[in-house]
Formats: sequence, structure tokens, C-alpha cells
Amino acid sequence: MKLTRTATTILSVTALAWAIPFAQAGDKGTPRVGNAKFIQLDVNADGLLTHDEVKKIRGYSGPFTEADANRDGKLDEKEFLKAESLHDRAYAGRVANDSAITAKVKAALLREPELKSLDVSVETFKGEVLLSGFVTDENQRARAVKAASTVAGVAGVKDSLAVRN
Repeated sequence: MKLTRTATTILSVTALAWAIPFAQAGDKGTPRVGNAKFIQLDVNADGLLTHDEVKKIRGYSGPFTEADANRDGKLDEKEFLKAESLHDRAYAGRVANDSAITAKVKAALLREPELKSLDVSVETFKGEVLLSGFVTDENQRARAVKAASTVAGVAGVKDSLAVRN
């Protein structure tokens, strides 16, 4: 039976697709399967992650230590999933906290008499509040900064307000 050009191409691509996991496994001869992020971070392909292998992930030191159940300084795939969960939960908590602070600052600005708070934009990152936009005079600027700084959870206020007459 003669193979057509299309059939030959399909067979070649299929063979290549099956060969890739074996090539990635190195000399172990078995394909690496599992969590794609774990496999990507496991640079030395030993099936364990060290602090050095995850150091490029910001804020991962705490979750790494907490998830390291056997305290060997390394994470297996199961421990890595726990660390991922802890890291994601911490990130979500920080974002939710920043969102709550932003809402509270906006409410405080709305309560300020003689301040056109709709012209003031509020952004929050890790408790640091950025005020931007326009106010009509220095008095309004000072009121906005003071109102923002008195809100619970605000670590600092950066004033980027512009005075517009």
C-alpha cells in the first residue's frame, strides 16, 4: 500500500508529538507529566523545587516555607500545589484589601465639603494610595490628602493632584 504525501506528513507529525515528552525527560526515558508550571520551574528536572528555582516569583518565600511539609527545603508537586494555593490566596487578599481601601478613600472624599471628589482619581497598591486628578485650589488638595490619610489601612498617600483654576 502506497502512502500519500498527506498520510506521510500526518504520521511524521504524530511521531514527533509523541517524541517530544521523551526528549524533554532527558536520559530518564519517561515523559514528564504533571503540573506545567511545576515542570517549567523544575530547572534541574529532579522532581523537586528549591528556593533558588522559585526565587523569581515575588512573594513566594512564605508560601514555600509553609507548604514544605517535611521541612527539607524542597517542594514536591503536592507541596507545590499547596504553596500555589497559599500564594494565590495571599495575592487575592492583598488585592481585595487594596480595593476596600480605595472604596473607603473615595467615600471619605465624597464626605468632604467643598471638594469635587469626582475629579479625583484614587488607586491603591499594597496600602499606598495615589491621588490624581484636578482640584481648584491648594486648600482642596490638602483636604483630599488629609481625608485619604485618615482612612484605616492606608500606609501612605502620594499626592499627584494638579491645581486647575
